Amino acid sequence: MSEMKLRRLDLTLLLVLDEALRHRKLAEVANRLGLSAPAVSHALARLREIFDDPLFIRRPGGVEPTPRCLELAPLVASVLGLARQAVAPPLPFDPATSDRVFRITGLDYEASRFGPPLLARFAAAGDGLRLSFRPHARDAAMAALAEGEADLALGFFPRRPAGIATRRLYEETYLVAGSPDHPRLRRRRQIDLPLYCALDHVLVSLSGGLEGTVDAALARQGLRRRVVAAMPSFLPALAAVAASPTIVTMPRRVVENYAPRFGLRAFAPPLPIRPFVLSAAWHERQAGDAGLRWLVEQVAAVAAEVAG
Repeated sequence: MSEMKLRRLDLTLLLVLDEALRHRKLAEVANRLGLSAPAVSHALARLREIFDDPLFIRRPGGVEPTPRCLELAPLVASVLGLARQAVAPPLPFDPATSDRVFRITGLDYEASRFGPPLLARFAAAGDGLRLSFRPHARDAAMAALAEGEADLALGFFPRRPAGIATRRLYEETYLVAGSPDHPRLRRRRQIDLPLYCALDHVLVSLSGGLEGTVDAALARQGLRRRVVAAMPSFLPALAAVAASPTIVTMPRRVVENYAPRFGLRAFAPPLPIRPFVLSAAWHERQAGDAGLRWLVEQVAAVAAEVAG
């Protein structure tokens, strides 16, 4: 957008656009913002000129946003969120008296590694704090942050959308888990690459797909493995390996903490597998949220304990 167009854009226009996106009824927009119907129509006309797009199409009972308007929605929400933070006084946060429910997204890896120590920290800080984990990964987690359905996301986020802030927690590598009763693993202290490729594998896949990070690493060497089952999370995958002549490759800290509970042994992978970085992510509009800052510090402290 040119500087000239930017000078013509004010917060009132963005408020009209945001309310129209939310409610899809211009009379409701006028009522909520305390504007007249002609003022709302004039604001939309200015917005159409600035963005060179109709933005809304009139339909029976309201208006329908155009594709361009929908693209603008998260950006407008982010700008307004920052503006509200600028004019609002900072809210104090006291964990000893707060009854806040902190909403965190993450899969079973994050929930199992961070849930128990966070609960212990909550209990030590005060009686009212509560924790809600929601099983979202990557794109779904980013969407939950953008839509205000979650306070914090934990996981591997190789792509960070606009408006999302992150904090690196630690780097994670991989181990292989298998049963000591597996006929081809008895008395073995390591698994070489030919054996690894010859064995049957269980894959952890939220989507149910039968290829993952390990398959990409093998393909770079011109090799393949046989995946016989996909499980949506880590603990069912370990249970499946304990009950069958298979092996599974998964994050090192999951194997170290949970494989022994299933009677499984751990082995080093016989090939290099790219590690991943576990991060905490939140929406930038919550930068002034003292409670969220406190939560991020608790998560970072737990991560330091886990990584250590």
